[in-house]
Amino acid sequence: MRLALALASLRQHRARTVLAVLGVAVAAAMLLDMVMLSSGLRESFRELLTSRGFQLRLSPRGTLPFDTEATIADATGIVDTLRMNADVTAVSPVLGGQIHVPRGDGAVTAFALGVHPAVQGDYELLSGRDALAADAMVVNDDFLRATGAHVGDTLVVAGGYNPQLRTFTGERRLVISGRARFLYLSSGQNAAALPLATLQGMTGHANDDGVSLFMVRVRDGGNVEGVRRWIAAHVPRVEAISIAEAMARVDERLSYFRQLSFILGAVSLVVGFLLVTTLVTVSVNERVGEIAVMRAIGVSRAHVVQQILLEGTVISLGGAMLGLGLGVVTARYLNTILSRFPGLPAAIDFFLFQPRAVWASLAMLVAAGILAGIYPSARAAALPLARTLREEAVA
Repeated sequence: MRLALALASLRQHRARTVLAVLGVAVAAAMLLDMVMLSSGLRESFRELLTSRGFQLRLSPRGTLPFDTEATIADATGIVDTLRMNADVTAVSPVLGGQIHVPRGDGAVTAFALGVHPAVQGDYELLSGRDALAADAMVVNDDFLRATGAHVGDTLVVAGGYNPQLRTFTGERRLVISGRARFLYLSSGQNAAALPLATLQGMTGHANDDGVSLFMVRVRDGGNVEGVRRWIAAHVPRVEAISIAEAMARVDERLSYFRQLSFILGAVSLVVGFLLVTTLVTVSVNERVGEIAVMRAIGVSRAHVVQQILLEGTVISLGGAMLGLGLGVVTARYLNTILSRFPGLPAAIDFFLFQPRAVWASLAMLVAAGILAGIYPSARAAALPLARTLREEAVA
């Protein structure tokens, strides 16, 4: 009965109700996007770190992986040391560098990874064969487009360039054995993966057996933090970073996005609250006489309050349902723009759709709709019957 009366009251002013629902929908869309932004980037990064099952990253002390050009010498010895721990099931040494493919008067430059293909965790092979041979490499589609090459082609690849002599150094003839999708590289970045020994020889790291980082996989049920402490004691030259520690550092760097999303989300919630409050208040002011008559014939104050609260809730719920769909569409569009941010892995999503984000946004909007009806419903319930009826009759 109360819901029917609330709907009938909203239908009396269809245009105003529709505009209010659309306004709440816009606020709901922004709120959902901000909720997804506040947690999406963090969760997306966590999923990326755990996607290949490596729980620890070992980098040169004082730096994050690939933050600088610093390397770790004696990679083979460190791998042997790490394998002494029974909880360590796999160790993947990785060397990062640049390679150049001469093309006429210029060259195509690409980011290269030196890896052991059997234990690597940096790319997914899409077609062809992995870079198992010393003269093989796997590349991404951007590399193929930039060079005009195809899987099976042989290219002259250089590991360095001397700008004074304008000559390339560390040249090798490498066969493109397969296509791969690189997990941690940004969109549009030319990339290739070579056997570790091959890239070390091309970039001058063969003598010191240098690498940029190690990725370490701990057995299921193993104590990751215990392994991290063991590594700190037995390999003091490196800094062991667990996923939890990496996430803490990411949180520091991404605090701006969380603050921005919190502010914009709060603004959208307040806008939706004020919009519903204004509409319901105007509706109550127009029905003062009607409410007074209802009270005079025996309708309780609780009935009046509940009806008006339902009006605000219906507007908020209708706008929320429409806004959730709008929010998903806008989030996808904004994600395509922000994902082009330089240096960010292509697999990172700024807006990650999560059911809990949807439910949180819906709950906040419904709560705002209920709160928005408190003032006008309290005002309607407190109307002095005799004076209100007399004023309405005179009017």
